Amino acid sequence: MVVTVDSLPVLPVLVVILVCGALCVAYGVLIERRWFRLRRYDLAILPPGGPERLDILHLSDLHVVRGDAAKRRFLGGLPAADVTVVTGDFLAEPEAVENAVAAVRATRGRLASWFVLGSNDYFVPKPLNYLSYFRRTRARRLAQGGRSADLIAQLTADGWIDLTNSRRDTDLGELPIELLGLDDAHIRWHDLRVAPKTTTRFGIAVMHSPDSVPEVAALSYDLLLAGHTHGGQVCLPLVGALVTNCSMPRRLVEGLSRMGTAIVHTSRGLGTSKYAPFRFWCRPEATILRLRRRPAATLNDLGT
Repeated sequence: MVVTVDSLPVLPVLVVILVCGALCVAYGVLIERRWFRLRRYDLAILPPGGPERLDILHLSDLHVVRGDAAKRRFLGGLPAADVTVVTGDFLAEPEAVENAVAAVRATRGRLASWFVLGSNDYFVPKPLNYLSYFRRTRARRLAQGGRSADLIAQLTADGWIDLTNSRRDTDLGELPIELLGLDDAHIRWHDLRVAPKTTTRFGIAVMHSPDSVPEVAALSYDLLLAGHTHGGQVCLPLVGALVTNCSMPRRLVEGLSRMGTAIVHTSRGLGTSKYAPFRFWCRPEATILRLRRRPAATLNDLGT
């Protein structure tokens, strides 16, 4: 039998496609973007003379709005950590500064609490054509300033340390570290002049966008923490992230990776832009990095 185009059930096929598409959108908007989870990784990377264990809670891209009760409950239920790091984009709207500060208050670390900001903290977010994320370059837009000064003041009053474009030597209990923080490379506000490492201390680098990762990894820092990508936010099975919104390859858009001798953790984050409230195959998450002492006779071992 010869099958012609006219004999195909076009209308029923279109209906099925539209229904499946609508169900996927509903799932992404109503379920997955609020389906928060906590991931844990063990990393045997601490120097032999350091502590046996150091827990780091990595949060990123909270994109808090007014209200946001589910996200606040999730944050309030996270386990205590030695160090808490937020790699930017606390806000989805400037009116949520107070709510964002209150939301992360319970997550503060026992030894230290650090942060850098992202572009959504500096500027009022605007709607953006979704297709523009697939372009290699995007035209720069005029942006209205947000409430970053208020956010920084309230966070620091709560005991958080602003690491923006700074490098310092400090101690985490019995672990001496060299600590780097960089501003958002996605808007080219990072200052690599402060980045060169000057000691042999264990090095931790904190940044919003992973666009800074290659340069910092080359400077002998041991652990790099970044966010910004949302893990791609929209992923497909076997394909992965459709876009990365950064210069990093898609396979490095989230989770753990190694670049040279450095371990990199790029967080999926917990939020989305309020103008793109959708996730698919990319659940929002917080991460506990359990750093353990490295056996003296072995190389750095990437934990799972």
